[in-house]
Amino acid sequence: MASAARENSPVAVVKQNLTAMAPEFRAALPAHVTVEKFTRVAQTAILSNPNLMRADRASLFGSITKLAQDGLLPDGREAALVMFGQQVQAMPMIAGVLKKIRQSGEVAKISAQVVHENDHFVVSYGFDEDVTHNPPPLDKPRGKAIGAYATAVLKDGSRMLEVMSLEEIDKVRAVSRAGKSGPWVQWWGEMARKTVMRRLSKRLPMSTDLEEEVFSRDDTMTTEFRPTLIEGDAQEAPKVSRLEALEHQIEEAETVESEPLPTNEPEGRADEDYGDQYDGTGPNGETLFGGEEG
Repeated sequence: MASAARENSPVAVVKQNLTAMAPEFRAALPAHVTVEKFTRVAQTAILSNPNLMRADRASLFGSITKLAQDGLLPDGREAALVMFGQQVQAMPMIAGVLKKIRQSGEVAKISAQVVHENDHFVVSYGFDEDVTHNPPPLDKPRGKAIGAYATAVLKDGSRMLEVMSLEEIDKVRAVSRAGKSGPWVQWWGEMARKTVMRRLSKRLPMSTDLEEEVFSRDDTMTTEFRPTLIEGDAQEAPKVSRLEALEHQIEEAETVESEPLPTNEPEGRADEDYGDQYDGTGPNGETLFGGEEG
């Protein structure tokens, strides 16, 4: 009786499932990661977290398989297994993302950092994009986070830089399904660094591979986005789960917000002169836009 109970315990079931999945791990893992090491790390990650022990098993082992395909260990440094309710999702950490980029052989140096308000931070754009970033001494407060940046030096010496303000990062967070809980709450710095690194990765030589092998399989950076339907089109808009589509939507919204309202005023008359309550009429009562002809 006691022996049968031990065999059916959650710990035993986890070990049995991981052992049964060894051939699948072996086929997915890159040569430098052995199936024994990956299985051992995955088992430790599960057994050390009671929530994972009680989680949905299909999502748990599905997430572990995704990490095996990426060649990332669920050790809390390269990747982690995070909970959304009873569902488990794979979360590559920034160290795992940088590891994948370095393994491509196209990049000599790569980094992503969070900037705080008391840091000394200077950006230089042009043919040689560069950044100077010096935090204050360790015994001094850095203050609140105000943004993040990612920088890379290619094998040919070319430098690339991407900087995102806190406002830009929060816009990405706002459209993420993980924005109000989970990674964005527990690991804000990790998510901010991954967000700016993803934007920089579009300019790297291996951008397509990174999108397919890292970011598109990162469950913590996905959402469902429905584009606006054209009037009269009854067909349901497709679901899009990549942040690239979301960033595109954000960029379009910013473009629309920055465009001036059309008026018939002489050149040099700013739209702001009408104030927040402007109702679409000119200074002599004529309709400029949005009204009906009398």
